[in-house]
Amino acid sequence: MLDPKKLRQSIDEIANNLARRGFKFDTKAYVNLNDDRKKLQIENEDLKSKRNSISRDIGMAKSKGDDTGDLMKSSEEINTALSENESQLNEILSKMREIELGLPNTLMKTVPDGKDETSNELIRSWGEKTVFDFEPKDHIELGNNLGLLDLDKASEISGSRFSVLNGKLATLQRALIQFMLDLHTNKHAYEEFYVPYIVNGQSLVGTSQLPKFESDLFKIDSDKSYYLIPTAEVPLTNLFGNKITDASTLPRKLVAHTPCFRSEAGSYGQDTKGLIRQHQFEKVELVQIATPNGSLEALESLTSHAENVLKELKLPYQVVALSSGDIGFGSTFTYDIEVWLPGQKKYREISSCSLFGDFQARRMKARYKDPETGKNEFVHTINGSGVAAGRALVAVVENYQQKDGSIKIPDALKDYMKVDVIN
Repeated sequence: MLDPKKLRQSIDEIANNLARRGFKFDTKAYVNLNDDRKKLQIENEDLKSKRNSISRDIGMAKSKGDDTGDLMKSSEEINTALSENESQLNEILSKMREIELGLPNTLMKTVPDGKDETSNELIRSWGEKTVFDFEPKDHIELGNNLGLLDLDKASEISGSRFSVLNGKLATLQRALIQFMLDLHTNKHAYEEFYVPYIVNGQSLVGTSQLPKFESDLFKIDSDKSYYLIPTAEVPLTNLFGNKITDASTLPRKLVAHTPCFRSEAGSYGQDTKGLIRQHQFEKVELVQIATPNGSLEALESLTSHAENVLKELKLPYQVVALSSGDIGFGSTFTYDIEVWLPGQKKYREISSCSLFGDFQARRMKARYKDPETGKNEFVHTINGSGVAAGRALVAVVENYQQKDGSIKIPDALKDYMKVDVIN
């Protein structure tokens, strides 16, 4: 959530920034609500002052034995007016809150301008695209031929966009997850967490999935507002909600492996086949909690940690800065890491590493005490996949395929797999 004070003081500047996203902020409606809020608050203060004055007059009249009937009537009228004003004020504040929760984050100046992903800016690339002396297959054909991927049975059991992995392909996914957790905890010094896979609505408001993206979530049908997590970002970041963290412990670096659940309501039929866009998938998530002065450095380090996964696996990739028309709702700057997939002959996103500034922290009241000022300030949050296990599986299968349809095991995974080839 944006700083309400700054929003009211610099509304045109913020509206211009949000326009870079293609977002139209109805500033007039917000300003009118804010003017009504100020008017009602002034009236309320005036009414409270009058009520206090009448209360003193009533007390003095009683001490003298004078009649207090008119004073009591005036007091009741003021209380009625106050009650009506408070009701109007709460309604206005609720409308303002609804608008504020619907506003995306402002963008850093370094975010490239553009309408969509075609305007993303290439930052760097690593490794050479895998070259074969045969026509490479995609992961669906490879998995089917090996008898280790069954999308039809998964569809029969659960519906479209689910998968069944078996044998060494299931082991490969588990090996990738364990490898990534070991890399991030042992080499990159992240603290591993086990977190809930079900969260309440307020936790999703805190990380800005709600209220805007409810259609992308799987809601549990119950009398309580529970949802399956779309990513471990939600429980991990909320660990710092409603608390003041010791500044000396920042930045904090957290990692967790969880299943993730997304309805993919807005994908409109994209990637409906295979493992690229699933309703249920595995991910190793990285989160850093930093001070405002350290958040840019935290973003760069977290991104490099996700990149290291692909370097260790010797998978070619590129890093792009997302444009203003492609960046996520809550992010102020995002790097996408895109891995090369020979079966599709293109780079595909395998990790998004985003800086949120204090956007999420304001929603969940995640703060630290500034040692220089002694004041409680909002932390900055950073997260990214480190990386998505399903897409890493796809990348390994397609980049390490052999002419006979077998899959070589990357050196980094051999100790986990206990075999050199899947055939």
